[in-house]
Amino acid sequence: MLYRIYIKRFLDIVLSSLGLVVAAIPMGLVAIAIKLDSPGPIIFKQDRLGQYGRVYKMYKFRSMCVGAEKMAGGVYSDNHDSRVSRVGKFIRATSIDELPQLWNVLKGDCSLVGFRSPLTYHPWPWEEYTDEQRKMFNLRPGITGWAQVHGRKTVEWNERIKMNVWYAEHCSFLLDVKILLMTVFKVLQNADNENVGQTVSVSESAAINKKDS
Repeated sequence: MLYRIYIKRFLDIVLSSLGLVVAAIPMGLVAIAIKLDSPGPIIFKQDRLGQYGRVYKMYKFRSMCVGAEKMAGGVYSDNHDSRVSRVGKFIRATSIDELPQLWNVLKGDCSLVGFRSPLTYHPWPWEEYTDEQRKMFNLRPGITGWAQVHGRKTVEWNERIKMNVWYAEHCSFLLDVKILLMTVFKVLQNADNENVGQTVSVSESAAINKKDS
């Protein structure tokens, strides 16, 4: 309990501050490249579900054209998506697009390690999560997490949530260190970093939620 409430937050503040300082110049260069590559804002802001289901603005470097979510393709995107800009393909492949989330960590919206915060409407709205599934929201969402290093975008959402719940019940300093090290390895390999198709359907989620209720 001491680690979850105090030590974890202290480490988040220290490491995110250090990360923002170290990455300042690279982030500046990426910002210039995004601005020169396509019209629109440098930072993409999106509503996400955070701790206890509270909604917060998640920050990422913009990798797609403006208004991409309203175009054909919806929330799913792969490396062949025409909505992704030229610079966007590179920053996605290297996970550089995630760096602005260090500011979310510093603000207290996120942790370095936690569950990957879902959209407010996908895979389903907050009201449709079961009591068991909501256990994952007891901690802050993370830039990386147990589910991210065990399949990431290739895993169906119900399985991701089960892994997130497991993490919420077993969170510890050593586990977080393990996840961070595994994340570095995954990023270097660019593993599981592409959507392979829809990982949940409306009918499927409704059926499972009804069964779990």
